[in-house]
Amino acid sequence: MRHRFWLPLLCVALAAATAAAQDAPAYPTRPIRLIVAFSAGGTTDFVARLIADKVKGPLGQAVVVENKPGANGAIGADFVSKAEPDGYTLFFSTAGALAINPSMRTDLPYDPIKGFTPIVPTARNTVLLAINTGLGIDTAQQMIARAKEKPGTITVAITGVGAISHLAVEMLQSAAGIKLQTVPYRGAGPAIADLIGGQVSAMSAEVPVIMPQIKAGKAKVLAVSAQARSDVIPDVPTFAELGYPDVVADNWSGVLAPPKTPAAIVAKLNAAFNAVVKDPEVRRRLADNGVSTIGGTPEDLATLIASETARWRKVVAETGIKDAQ
Repeated sequence: MRHRFWLPLLCVALAAATAAAQDAPAYPTRPIRLIVAFSAGGTTDFVARLIADKVKGPLGQAVVVENKPGANGAIGADFVSKAEPDGYTLFFSTAGALAINPSMRTDLPYDPIKGFTPIVPTARNTVLLAINTGLGIDTAQQMIARAKEKPGTITVAITGVGAISHLAVEMLQSAAGIKLQTVPYRGAGPAIADLIGGQVSAMSAEVPVIMPQIKAGKAKVLAVSAQARSDVIPDVPTFAELGYPDVVADNWSGVLAPPKTPAAIVAKLNAAFNAVVKDPEVRRRLADNGVSTIGGTPEDLATLIASETARWRKVVAETGIKDAQ
């Protein structure tokens, strides 16, 4: 008797649940925020805006870039980590927030691993060393020789303590046995202005940031911190070619969501972003600025973060840098 009483009610409940699921609007139904943890105008912002503009096609909704700079990506990372896991707040991260900060700081307000749901790796680019054209230095070897002759007299602009541009300089100093004077800036714009104006001797920066000045002859590239030469500036040697194989500072970007984001949303986002990074126009525009696309699975991004965290932990320990702010 009890079974005959409950069975019709159960059938009604299941039918109602099925109808509700069928009537539920498919994600996404409103614009998505893509948080960039650096200022507008830098490499990360440039790549994020290009990808965000294109991904609205496969998603059917606008993806709006929102800049939350500070603390080498920690402010933006913390914001996304604590957001609702509904797919409407995403993090466009680089190595800094997830792979470098854990070794730099003991007070991170977010967990670099448990605090996020990986979506997709998106792009990769490298760091170069550019010098003011008025210094009379034409090669990296000449700069290293001058630094050995006059330690601490060559000033190098970096885009923040603990930024990948900073770590590239620290690796070079260690490998070449030289002393450079790093000058931290809050963004690439002011650093470039001071480089061109002669307030600093050189600048360590990601390729896209300073390419306009390089093309205009306002600054000269000495070398790139990469495993292989850049397709954009193929005549510029790598530090590895010059005898410093450990001076490699490739940066990368990826899209993540808050923890506990539903698998169905993760899958849809992964497919959409992969479609964009495979788009020929996107790949061409990024390649013209020294950026290559990646793409892949959420697991690929998780693996990348784990391997890069181990690598930068070793670099930070060797250079002794701590407490990026």
